[in-house]
Amino acid sequence: MCKHILNAQVSIRAPCCQRWFDCSECHAEVSDHQIRKTLEMVFACKKCKKCFRKDMENFDETDEYCPHCDNHYVLDAKTPSFGIGVEGDDPRKDNRMIKDERIKQDPNKSIFNQDFSYKMG
Repeated sequence: MCKHILNAQVSIRAPCCQRWFDCSECHAEVSDHQIRKTLEMVFACKKCKKCFRKDMENFDETDEYCPHCDNHYVLDAKTPSFGIGVEGDDPRKDNRMIKDERIKQDPNKSIFNQDFSYKMG
């Protein structure tokens, strides 16, 4: 599981040490050398678990999909980002954190609690 790219769809085989990594930053963290650049890359699809090679010299739109299961593996990377917010569960399941801002009715102002006997005659 890659902590740099959250939606990684393939693993990359590093041509320098022949080990599998989710991204080049994962390789840099573990290895004592830089990743070697090559024109032919070996990928392993995380959906169907099959390996395939891609020639980076002639890479086009059809090469953005796994040849075995048609999984689209060239996506915009989702990286972890920090934000300030309130931790809590889904408010649709547990709404104790949501303040009820509706105006409460005074029970004494109901039309059923008033005495209209003097108007009846």
